[in-house]
Amino acid sequence: MLGPNGEGWVVGQILLLLGVAVSGSTELGHLSLGSPVRVGGLVAGPVLIFAGGILVARALHDLGGSLAAVPRPKPDAALVETGIYRRIRHPIYAGLVFLALGWALFSWSGVALLLAVALAVVLDLKARLEERWLVARHPAYTSYRLRSNRFLPGIY
Repeated sequence: MLGPNGEGWVVGQILLLLGVAVSGSTELGHLSLGSPVRVGGLVAGPVLIFAGGILVARALHDLGGSLAAVPRPKPDAALVETGIYRRIRHPIYAGLVFLALGWALFSWSGVALLLAVALAVVLDLKARLEERWLVARHPAYTSYRLRSNRFLPGIY
């Protein structure tokens, strides 16, 4: 569980995000347009970064006072099923993965890409733990789970 409220998951997520940022930054001085794949990274990276930022901002707005820094929901938190949460259950986590993948592609860092994939795995595991706690706190969460996807609408 990594702490009574899942604190260890947050620490792991932060360390992985920092790893993505630092490892990508070390590659920025080596930018070149040597291949069409590289050009694709220079285009796809900022698109993913922008999409991830929008997703996180919208999710924070929609979540409002129910936001918790740890996976265990706050005792007085309402179950949010509107806005972006109508379609996906963990848009902040999805946005963070988009940001990390976008930075890895833009910076063309293999280490950043591996860390971004590790972040996706950690956030998926964290979301599964959070969902167990949400089911216990909000009985309606079970039916909400059937109407929405974890990270990507219609996909996952």
